Amino acid sequence: MDIQSRVLHPGENLTLQCGHDESLVVVVGSGGGCSLKLAGHVAGIWIPLWGALHLSSGERSWTLRKGELRTAESFHKTSAVGYRKALWLGWFGAPAAWHRAFGSAWDVPALQALLLPACYHADIELRRRALALTKASLRSLHDASEHALLDGVIALQGDVPEAIARCPGRNCAQRRQAFLRLERVRKYLGDNCHLQLDNSSLARMANFSSGYFLRAFQAVYRETPHAYLINQRLQRARQLLRSSGLAINEVASASGFGNRCAFARLFRKRFGTTAGAARRNAHGLP
Repeated sequence: MDIQSRVLHPGENLTLQCGHDESLVVVVGSGGGCSLKLAGHVAGIWIPLWGALHLSSGERSWTLRKGELRTAESFHKTSAVGYRKALWLGWFGAPAAWHRAFGSAWDVPALQALLLPACYHADIELRRRALALTKASLRSLHDASEHALLDGVIALQGDVPEAIARCPGRNCAQRRQAFLRLERVRKYLGDNCHLQLDNSSLARMANFSSGYFLRAFQAVYRETPHAYLINQRLQRARQLLRSSGLAINEVASASGFGNRCAFARLFRKRFGTTAGAARRNAHGLP
């Protein structure tokens, strides 16, 4: 792989535009205030190694934290700003560059870009691989670390070809397009799980009829949109219990649960403990 390295120190800014060549660019951001703007059709990976990274694209914005990894086949006009003491890695390139880097890792016809939009849990092994690539980039060295991280990303997206195969469509291109529509909705559910959402509006977002949308979503993800939404709300609630000072009823409301009793029942069923016990355990209280 042809890889270039860029390092951003606190307060530094960089605008990156990947051309149509087949080189990839590793960007390491360190400290608060350093920012990166992506121009053009850029695919890539974001990985916070320490602290948090704020991303924005158009009217949308989100925060990535340690333990998360985001991929996308198009980061058009996306900007990133690292928070104080943050350390993060971005790996970018034109779709053709990623297509060459992945090579024939997946035998999926017409799958032109493998970095489909998704947010994953980055376990400690994957973060170690990202840290190894970060250290190599800081020393302007290139070794097996990039291959190790790429293998980890392939493993994360390992179920994507099977999910695409379960999508409706007469050929791979149609199934892939359907998958991207469903992923758009699934991403929206994850980012906005605290809102009151209905299947009709979600179906319109995917440009499907309501019945067709429900059948396709369940066939691809093996659960209904409502079940996925409830799980995202519970995950959000658990995070708020760990990181915020909100009262439990406020956590329930901020997570999209209008009924605290229903929240308590679902939380205990999902995590095997009460919300109060989860908060005490997070803070090391008896």
